[in-house]
Order: sequence, then structure tokens, then C-alpha cells
Amino acid sequence: MDFTDIERARRQLAGIIKPTPLLRSDTFDRLIGAQVFLKPENRQKTGSFKIRGAFNRLASLSPEEVRRGVIAASAGNHGQALSYAATRAGVRATIVMPRTAAIAKIDATRSYCQSVVLEGNDYQEARRAATELERRSGAVFVDAYDDPFVIAGQGTIGLEIAEELTPDVILVPVGGGGLIAGIALALTARLPNTMIIAVEAAGSAQLSASFAAGAPVSIGGPVDTIADGLATGRIGQLPFQLLRERVHRVVTVDDGEIGEAVLLMLERMKLLAEGAGAAALAGALKLAPELTDKRIVVIVSGGNIDINLLDRIIGHGLAKAGRLLRFSINLHDRPGELQKLLALIGAAGANVRTIEHDRTRLNMPIGSACVMLELETRSREHIGEIRERLMQQGYAITVKGSA
Repeated sequence: MDFTDIERARRQLAGIIKPTPLLRSDTFDRLIGAQVFLKPENRQKTGSFKIRGAFNRLASLSPEEVRRGVIAASAGNHGQALSYAATRAGVRATIVMPRTAAIAKIDATRSYCQSVVLEGNDYQEARRAATELERRSGAVFVDAYDDPFVIAGQGTIGLEIAEELTPDVILVPVGGGGLIAGIALALTARLPNTMIIAVEAAGSAQLSASFAAGAPVSIGGPVDTIADGLATGRIGQLPFQLLRERVHRVVTVDDGEIGEAVLLMLERMKLLAEGAGAAALAGALKLAPELTDKRIVVIVSGGNIDINLLDRIIGHGLAKAGRLLRFSINLHDRPGELQKLLALIGAAGANVRTIEHDRTRLNMPIGSACVMLELETRSREHIGEIRERLMQQGYAITVKGSA
């Protein structure tokens, strides 16, 4: 592959994808100490950058290949993009997804009127099932990341960045490697002095493992991360070849750091990102001391997050920030006791989010009740004030979770 493949892909994608703008945030500038620009690929059709590579791959099919149809394995975003592109191009597509894929991504992929098959417990198992279906059906396998046309399509993101800005650093999430390989190929041609940093999930840290081994390797143990778009378990062969001399550094972020980045983007920029989409920002926050006064671009690769997962991320993030307090307390089971407790909480300036009153627990003395509360609070200092006020009134509370 070379730079001309990306230029050719851009011509193929004209009128299909919409160039995404670079967004600024004073909050992220302050938190990182740099000039921060976000590239919101979550705004693309189907909710991620994947439409670029998927459509470019379909545009390369011969008439005979179009007749045979295509097949792919996907945890969600590649499947949605290929389904949409195939329907638009009049090509039959089959998408094999792991049974553990987010329900929202499964439903969205089916909504584009193509066939969805659920096989395996992770991406690699789904991929093996897809290659077996390919062998039996004769369909063309469209790899999610280990394909030159797919990589070239993703590389058009790099062209758009180079036309707007000359960043010192660009941070890109990495799973199978197609996105960062394409961007790296584009930027080394257009902006050779820009540092390219790959951001991987701790639960699927295949790029750092592959760099250490000098060849693509599968990670040891199970793949486990909220960033399902990065959970491939193995870097692609072609992406690895392109990245070895072009990526300057790999940073690994855990689910807590990814969740914090999801919440920050949602609250501060009203920008909804999935785990993979927030990983690059998590990496920038982690490397903040090293990025001071630099001009950086953060790739927000997608926004197709499962709502149940988002709810858990929000709850965890609020608790970590001191804006949510969960606790239990034992009361005498007699009239007025619960009202007295709630009056104290109200006077402390907290708002009751949920409450459960249980007098039937086996470990509770007769005549007592366990009350479990979840409060909306202002800060960790506010939580301390609430706890002190309750203890002064003789209440013994048991705090739940990270708060």
C-alpha cells in the first residue's frame, strides 16, 4: 500500500461520507494543558468511521464478486457500516456477530436489511465462523481491518486532518489496526513530523504485545473490555506492517479511564462516544503531563454505545466524582423514623434518587428495618458533610460501591 491508495479512496467516497470537523473544548484544553481538537467520527452514517473502509471495499468489487455477495465478522460497527454500504450498492451481505455483541449494535445492523448471524462468544470466534460460511457460500470476505481497501478508506480521515491542521500529536484508538494504519499512512506522507500515538484497551492489548514480539500475536487470556470495538484480541497482519515504522508510541488505558472519558465527553461536549470512541481521549488524559502546550488531535472513532452500558458508566462516574452516594442504614421499625431520616438528608442538601425499605431480612432483628438509599450529591466534600450529620444523630451507615 501507499499514499495513492488513500487518495483514490477519497475519490470513491466523495458524496458518500461527510468530512467531520475538528471540535475544540476549553475543558479538555485545561485538563490536558494542550490545544485539543476532537475528530468526531461518531457523527458519520452508521455512527462510526467504519463506513469509509466498508464502502471503499465494496467499490472495488468486480461484477462477479458483486454477484457472489459479501460476508464479514464484526463486533458491531464494521457490520453496521458494511450492511448499510451493501444495501446502498445493491450487494447481498451476511454479517457474523458474536452472541455477546451489544443488542443495540445487533439491532442496528439488522435494520439495514441484510442477514445477521450470531456465532461465538467474542470477535475471533465470530471471525472463524464467518470464514467457514465464506468457504461454503463462495461469498467475498470483507475483513474489518486487515484489508488494503478498508485501510485506505479509513486513511481518508488523515487527509481531512492534514487539510485543516498541523498537529504535534495525534491519538488514535487501536483494535485490529485498520483505522490507525490508514491514518498513519496518510500522515507520514502529508505531516511527517506529527507524532502518532496508538491507544489500546487494557483488556485487549494486542498492539503492545505484537510490538514486543516483533510480529502479530494474539493476547493471552480472555478479551475483556467495555471498548468492544477494540476487543479483537489480535492485530491485523497488514496493519502491523504499516504501523511498525509509523507509530511512535502505544499507551494502554483501562476500563475506568475509558468510562471517565465517555462521561467527560457526554457532559462537557454533549458528544456521545462508545468505549472505543473514548479511548483516545482517555489516552490523552493519561499522558497529559507529556502533552503540555502541544497541539493534539483525538480521534473519536464511534458512538454506538449500548444504553445499559452507558447507564453503568454514568453511575460509576458519578460515584467516583462524589456526585452519587449509595448507603444502607438500620432503623427502628416504627412510625416517623423514616420521615426523620429523610428530613435530615433533605436538610443536608442531598436529593433522594432511589430508596428501598426492607424489614424482612433474616439477619435483621425483629422491630428493625434496613433502608437502602441512593442520593444525588454535589461533591466528595458534600458526602462527608452528609455522613457527619447522620453520625451526629446516632445513625450508623454502610457505604456501598466506590463512594
